[in-house]
Amino acid sequence: MRGEQPLNMDRIFALAETVEQAGLDSVWVGDSLLAKPRMEPLAVLAALAARTSRVRLGTAVLLPALRHPVLLAQTLATVDLISGGRVVIGAGVGGAFNDDQKREWEAAGVPPKGRGRRFEEIIEIVQGLGSGKPYDFHGRDFDLDSALMRPVPTRPGGIPFLLGSHYRAQSLAQIRRAARLGAGIISISDTPEEFSQVIQQVDEKAAELGRDPANLEKTFYLTVNMNPDLSRAEADAVEWLTAYYGSDIWGTRWGPFGGPERVAERIAEYVAAGAGTIVVRFASFEPEKQLELFLEKVAPAYA
Repeated sequence: MRGEQPLNMDRIFALAETVEQAGLDSVWVGDSLLAKPRMEPLAVLAALAARTSRVRLGTAVLLPALRHPVLLAQTLATVDLISGGRVVIGAGVGGAFNDDQKREWEAAGVPPKGRGRRFEEIIEIVQGLGSGKPYDFHGRDFDLDSALMRPVPTRPGGIPFLLGSHYRAQSLAQIRRAARLGAGIISISDTPEEFSQVIQQVDEKAAELGRDPANLEKTFYLTVNMNPDLSRAEADAVEWLTAYYGSDIWGTRWGPFGGPERVAERIAEYVAAGAGTIVVRFASFEPEKQLELFLEKVAPAYA
């Protein structure tokens, strides 16, 4: 039933196992404390790690600034160990634009003002603690002296962070942050043309900092509904998004809605714009049917 709490995670397990068996790249979960109805994402990824063996396990996106960096570093390294190094963290600063979002920051005891700087410090600390060596950090929000964390991430380069970068934000801070700290970027709601410009900006800044832009993963997060009846697809998607977010934010920036061929065409546009990974979310109360359509009509083009 819509709006009711699930009895267990069986439905999520089944979807993830279907994705893995179909040969897709990854499974992604979202993050929110109070503003949206979600389970704790890293606990979910740990559970999915035990039920899968190959797919990457990601967050789209995690809100690190709501958490303490030392506890976050330990949790991430633990989940990474459980998964055998399959964790990838899409991460964003998080919004404080509506009452639900503001209450979320208040409930966590974190002032929303200055969350961008807090976000950067947390990413630096998580990466530093992942080195396996005593780590010092002295910032605005956090201080660490010779902190030594175990476990450490299983991969030599640590857990990859894909940092939220959006054309519509018109934020140089986002671009600099991704170029300096990110293993790549993750974007949502931008058009293919806008996404291409974000990639160019991040790549140019990364090159200025001595990093190879070719090593940065470019990820786009697409929200779709593939009901072949366009009017029903749009109505279902708007109802789902409004129930989820509390309002129909971003309007026409979601989608495409309607027939799998429209989704396939849109994915091709983002790939042409530079996306190496496409995260697909179904704005539907029947995700199983959506996934079946996706695997039958869209995924074969990218096999």
